[in-house]
Amino acid sequence: MARTGFFHHFGTFLLLVATVLLIVTCISAPVINDISIMKVDFGRLHVGGFKRVTFGTFGWCEIADGQADSCSSSHVGYNPANVMRMIEGTSFSNYAERTTKALTKAMILHPIACGLNFIAFLLALGAGLVGSFLASLVAALAFIVTVVIMIIDFVTFSIIKSNVNDDDSGSRAHWGSAAWTTLAAAICSLLGMIILFITCCSARIHKRRNRDLEPKNDYGIAAAPPRRRRWF
Repeated sequence: MARTGFFHHFGTFLLLVATVLLIVTCISAPVINDISIMKVDFGRLHVGGFKRVTFGTFGWCEIADGQADSCSSSHVGYNPANVMRMIEGTSFSNYAERTTKALTKAMILHPIACGLNFIAFLLALGAGLVGSFLASLVAALAFIVTVVIMIIDFVTFSIIKSNVNDDDSGSRAHWGSAAWTTLAAAICSLLGMIILFITCCSARIHKRRNRDLEPKNDYGIAAAPPRRRRWF
């Protein structure tokens, strides 16, 4: 791995970055109120002391001015359409509400993708050929899971975003930072997987080439290095 050591370590670092980015997504609202996959700034018709609602991986929060925020409990699967209906009176079709509610149950894949990236990072950390190959395989699985959950995030909250922005309440929905950390994690996971696989193949080629260059005896076996003659 000496010839490809820098690139191998860079690929390993990318897997660590992907892990950290997914941790940020996992601790979005209601764990950390201001980190969100999507946020909705309330419009002119909103009544109450809250200024926005943030939707995260395992729940949601209403962010207030000068008073305590109101957050749901952390759990897998919730109903973002019903949250907006109760807060702002936003209208959703039954199909849109059922779809978004069902898709939020798949957000358990966020910590799974995070764990897979971390396992790939550990396998790649100071690994030889076998470890690097296994790391690239786990990184490939981590990339697939990350892409799947990223698509689920954008599909789920695109439905909410479209209905909120089309409503007459004046509220505006925007993508939050946790949506972009998932996207960045998918990119880092993909690049890390590719770099680890290439460096693994390159190291194997160099090893085979060096073996072919070794001097061989008449039986095709690598000859032992000549012994130095000792002079007394």
